[in-house]
Amino acid sequence: MEQIIECVPNFSEGRNKNVIDAIVAAIIRGGAEAECEKPGVKVLNVDPGEATNRTVVTFTGSPEAVAEAAFAGVKCAGELIDMRKHHGAHPRSGATDVLPFIPVSGITLEECAAIARKCAERIYKELGIPCYCYEAAAYRSERKNLAVCRQGEWEALPQKMTDPDKMPDFGPGEYTERAAISGASNVGARDFLIAVNFNLNTTSTRRANAVAFDVREKGRPKREGNPITGKIVKDENGNTVMIPGTLKGCKAIGWFIDEYGIAQVSMNITDINATPLHKAFEEVCRAAQARGLRVTGTEIVGLVPKKTLIDAGKYFLEKQQRSTGISEEEIMKIAVKSMGLDDLKPFDPKEKVIEYLMVDEEKAASEERLVRMRCKDFAYETASESPAPGGGSVSAYMGALGAALGTMVANLSSHKPGWDDRWKEFSDWAETGQDILGRLLRLVDEDTAAFNRIMEALGMPKGTDQEKAARAAALEAATLYATQVPLKTMKAAYEVFPLVRAMALEGNPNSVSDAGVGALAARAAVLGAWLNVKINAASLNDRSAAQALVSEADALAAKAQEEEKEIMETINAKLS
Repeated sequence: MEQIIECVPNFSEGRNKNVIDAIVAAIIRGGAEAECEKPGVKVLNVDPGEATNRTVVTFTGSPEAVAEAAFAGVKCAGELIDMRKHHGAHPRSGATDVLPFIPVSGITLEECAAIARKCAERIYKELGIPCYCYEAAAYRSERKNLAVCRQGEWEALPQKMTDPDKMPDFGPGEYTERAAISGASNVGARDFLIAVNFNLNTTSTRRANAVAFDVREKGRPKREGNPITGKIVKDENGNTVMIPGTLKGCKAIGWFIDEYGIAQVSMNITDINATPLHKAFEEVCRAAQARGLRVTGTEIVGLVPKKTLIDAGKYFLEKQQRSTGISEEEIMKIAVKSMGLDDLKPFDPKEKVIEYLMVDEEKAASEERLVRMRCKDFAYETASESPAPGGGSVSAYMGALGAALGTMVANLSSHKPGWDDRWKEFSDWAETGQDILGRLLRLVDEDTAAFNRIMEALGMPKGTDQEKAARAAALEAATLYATQVPLKTMKAAYEVFPLVRAMALEGNPNSVSDAGVGALAARAAVLGAWLNVKINAASLNDRSAAQALVSEADALAAKAQEEEKEIMETINAKLS
């Protein structure tokens, strides 16, 4: 598996566009110049904040490229940002305030921690910028908490630099001019974190802080008597006794944002499995309401995984007793509106969801050429003199339409007046239909891609015995693949029958004919793909493999005809 990591540096500049652009350019250039076989980094997001005077940059790539890009960004920030002149609402200790490395795929958190430590050491040795290592990269257990590393912020560095207990993990042991200008950077490794601000209908930082202390895992100090002015309670070791907050894996503070003229609860969700975004939103709403406040919206800083918004959308749909078996786009729209993600400025999931930004759009457009067409264009493309798309792609598309019709009936039934107690039953069917629909749509282009593989193999040179052997092997492999793909279509289209059968029997009676058309489309898809299995299998040299594929396809075709016959008998009985 390819190793991919993410880096999300926070730079202490959110107002000067020229400085921000220069840092981003340095990151891109550094990633491109990395000595590795993989291409450079991809910058996914640049999110400046004027009030915080801070910019969050998100980029991904191979470990080598990301490490080089991160170093280049730190170097540029150290040259262009003077911490002696910096002011902003967000806590900070350096020009590059935090530099976390995050595992995405094919790499562990421990490996990212090793990269972070190596990068921190290099930053100090080559640039003279002091570095603390935090979270998974921490050398000391207490420094797993970023707040400990950043305690006192930039202003406290003159004292911290010479204190054996507080000095950086990599530093000169004294307060230098370099440290005064660039501050100290906090370099770490962590799992995915969501940075989010909850907007409040107040200008009171004190009230916002109260809500933050109510919900953050750390909570607030326990006091004697008056909960605000009373004496702080200490344990037998002299440590402050804390009253825990309600949200696990969450850090939060309250602040006032001049840019928006409101107070916010600013939160880092460090364990998104224990506390998903929608749970944090609901809890902040509850805590705010208990103090006479209201959450007016939510501001996501940086990026979020797609699952975060999908889970949130489904959560709010379920609260409304609405079907969750709708498109990904519609689910995200519910999430955006439910949490007020567009309260302060427009929110576009394509610019905020990490998976969307990692997609190579040119490659995706090539791989999804057919399903991205308009219906009319697809029909005319099929009718053209080109042999592809052909029956295999059309079969997959017919199957997708069958799944779509069954899903439509499920969604209509879920929202039918008087059937509110059955919404979950039909919602589950709709989710099943969406899954089948998605797989069949992907097979539309995959079938044409399989045909193109055969054409590419046929075009290979055959001048020598070696070339002939390579061409024959490639043609056999391509033909096998072109036989397997329509069999996949048959299997996926066959899954439509239980869906449309359930809708014919239990669904909205006004849509029973739609369930019938879905059954007819599914039958056509199975039988159409069956023909493609047989014609491609006939060209296979491996006759035992060919016979196995055809036998499996024959059995599916026979069962599909029986399924369609039974479902249509049910529907015709209802219609008459």
